[in-house]
Amino acid sequence: MEQSPNSLRLNKHLALSMGISRREADNLIDKGVVRINDQVATLGARFVDGDTITVNDQKIAAKTEYQYLVMNKPVGYVCSRRQQGEHPTIYELLPPEYYNLKTVGRLDRDSSGIIILSNDGDFTYQMTHPSFNKTKIYNVRLENDLAPLHQQMISDHGITLEDGVSKLQLERMNDTDRKSWIVTMHEGRNRQIRRTFGSLGYTVDKLHRTNFGNYALGDLKPGKFEISTKL
Repeated sequence: MEQSPNSLRLNKHLALSMGISRREADNLIDKGVVRINDQVATLGARFVDGDTITVNDQKIAAKTEYQYLVMNKPVGYVCSRRQQGEHPTIYELLPPEYYNLKTVGRLDRDSSGIIILSNDGDFTYQMTHPSFNKTKIYNVRLENDLAPLHQQMISDHGITLEDGVSKLQLERMNDTDRKSWIVTMHEGRNRQIRRTFGSLGYTVDKLHRTNFGNYALGDLKPGKFEISTKL
């Protein structure tokens, strides 16, 4: 294809439209499942406005810019696109124009707080891959008081789970009880906080995420969202 001054990079376009990284877009192109005007695309391919682009014979809609959305997820909602049983999905809280956005990591159904959605695959990778060491902060309420010894075990030594050692930074939320804690972590394994406390016999009654990397929930109300920028 002859290169036009107005041509655009195919992998960037796929990343924007599909919410994947450019590396993942290149992998799709390399597999031969991407076509431009019914011609199999090659790595480094470019296109111009008006060209028809398909992936696995599905037409890809053009997106002109990256989008970043911050939501205060309520308890009882799941982060998947499909409803799970009687439990609604967070996408039911969004206008249709944001249905293409993908969650940046997840919060389980019983947890609440900050969740980010975006169509920027590279951003998602940088926010979720362990190598980038993004800080997450939670307000946690336990059913029973946390013993000082168990606090020290979690903070200083870590708790061995089936998928490795879990080490959390714990800070008392107030001086009146030992049930309410501010938990800081730099990982994001599935239900890691609940499993860490659970391994010592504690039940987490409430888990609310207030911070994710440079993003903070602030005074955003449950079920509400706001458009943000890449920080």
